[in-house]
Amino acid sequence: QVQLVESGGGLVQPGGSLRLSCAASGFTFSHYGMTWHRQAPGEERDLVAAIGLSDSITYYADSVKGRFTISRDNAKNTVYLEMNSLKPEDTGVYYCNSHMGGQDYWGQGTQVTVSS
Repeated sequence: QVQLVESGGGLVQPGGSLRLSCAASGFTFSHYGMTWHRQAPGEERDLVAAIGLSDSITYYADSVKGRFTISRDNAKNTVYLEMNSLKPEDTGVYYCNSHMGGQDYWGQGTQVTVSS
């Protein structure tokens, strides 16, 4: 079955960096775009970044443009989110997602806390 497993979250000071990973299994990873979403406490889950079948097609929410980079390694079935210049408002649970056959698949999420 489809599995998405996020890792790499943690506590970081404002201005710091983190690299999130999402390991995928149970489907042909290279055939599908992938997305990262963020859910802050009491807020809806929002799209942060998206990537097509290769690194050449990407999308970023305005709030993270220029600070976050999404990439993928099809040989490792993994999508990454490199986060730099982190701000307290980046705090939340980060989820990766794949949309296949009209259905959304989500990982369990990884917590990112930006605080001094």
